[in-house]
Amino acid sequence: MNFYFEAGKVLDRLDAKQGSIKGVIATLPDKDRKRTAALVIETLKYKSVLLEVLDTTKLLKEERKITSRNLALVLLHDLLLAKGIQAGEGPIKQAFLRHKTRLHGEFQRIKIRRGVKSSSDLAQNGDERAAKIPRYVRVNTSCWSTDEAVQTFISRGYSLSGPFEHSQGFAQDEHIPDLLLFPPDTQFTNDPLYLSGKIILQDKASCFPAYVLSPPAQQGSVVIDATAAPGNKTSHLSALMDNKGKLYAFERDRKRFGTLQMMLDKAKCKNVEPVNADFLTVSPDDQRFKNVTHILLDPSCSGSGIVNRLDHLLETENETKVEEETRLNKLAGFQLMMIKHAMKFPSVQRIVYSTCSIHATENEHVVQQALKSDEANEGHFELAPSEQVLPSWKRRGYPDEMDSPSDAASLLRCSPGDDATNGFFVSSFVRHTVESDEMPLESRKRKVTDQDDGASEGDERAPKGTNSQRKKKKKKKTKNKSTALE
Repeated sequence: MNFYFEAGKVLDRLDAKQGSIKGVIATLPDKDRKRTAALVIETLKYKSVLLEVLDTTKLLKEERKITSRNLALVLLHDLLLAKGIQAGEGPIKQAFLRHKTRLHGEFQRIKIRRGVKSSSDLAQNGDERAAKIPRYVRVNTSCWSTDEAVQTFISRGYSLSGPFEHSQGFAQDEHIPDLLLFPPDTQFTNDPLYLSGKIILQDKASCFPAYVLSPPAQQGSVVIDATAAPGNKTSHLSALMDNKGKLYAFERDRKRFGTLQMMLDKAKCKNVEPVNADFLTVSPDDQRFKNVTHILLDPSCSGSGIVNRLDHLLETENETKVEEETRLNKLAGFQLMMIKHAMKFPSVQRIVYSTCSIHATENEHVVQQALKSDEANEGHFELAPSEQVLPSWKRRGYPDEMDSPSDAASLLRCSPGDDATNGFFVSSFVRHTVESDEMPLESRKRKVTDQDDGASEGDERAPKGTNSQRKKKKKKKTKNKSTALE
């Protein structure tokens, strides 16, 4: 029965919006995780039907020993849709068995009313937009090269013909160099390449934050991933850094921290130091972090952009506009705190803030509030120019949601169903050098442009020489020079 209690508690946490399905399940002990995940997901698929059975039969009113509605849901699922309740003969199981005939009868009546022949026809099976999203596989270059990975898949019978051409087709992504695309229903969870850490199952949009941050791959680099678990973005940062320098990975939740540690070990991340602490409690004056130059922020969000998992099954449809606004504003307040705290680190040069949300409240609005903050003014932070934020990606921020519409060009958006990804948002803040506090804003912007023209990847320092000298040098450069990211 403990297994059912655990599944009921997962549903309690999901009802309380304490995380996504994947995130909450990741905190469970390894030995129970797979079985609990299966029951939770299947219960959610049939939740509306199961609730109707419970309410119609008044089971919870008649059986006072069953005090948890979510516990009742998982038990009812196994009674009606599986091989029965897999537990010893305790009082709670007996309570269900006393009403077994009545519960089955009501379930059959629901099928008749809805005109379905099979129980599976009652299930909610997911967002149809998920069918347009390939199975993305990121090659973990900490273990091997993308060329080696491609040849390995070809040797298995795959062909570079695209993920939607046939079941054995795959492709290399046009925006993320180490990302491969496979048909949506391709399974890799038991594949030796996945189990050994050579490939990471990660949505394309989720790869954008680390790629936009693009920390320098050198021994002196010091980088922070502020909300690291379960570790996909952390392992991506580590790979981009060629396992050089130091990458601090923060996770405040103890169980999720354990998941992070396992992921980093599996992905062969040798330059990462996981830290079981809340990033907001870390002092920017700590000597360990005085040389941090790049920070990745991917804090808790509404998850409203995720369509290729079952979080859309969670009960939010009954949420009023006021309740939704209150929830989003609370999340936005926390997200803004994270950005402002990151801006206090004395040596930080680039901060990437991302969410898997489609709401402007958590995206454009948070960004413009951050730009107006004392921390941004004192630290001289502004949005990175669009050419430093994956310029080949065409979908940008919402101009109507920004005080300065032109700033939207510096923001990345992914639209579920349209971009073959989940919904996502990415922004990048950069610190510019100021010669004088009295320097006009437009002059400072011109100076930043001059600095960017002469800077190498990950280097925000201005090149030597006067502005006029730099302009002369710029005229000698070719018009089609490549950007730092592309």
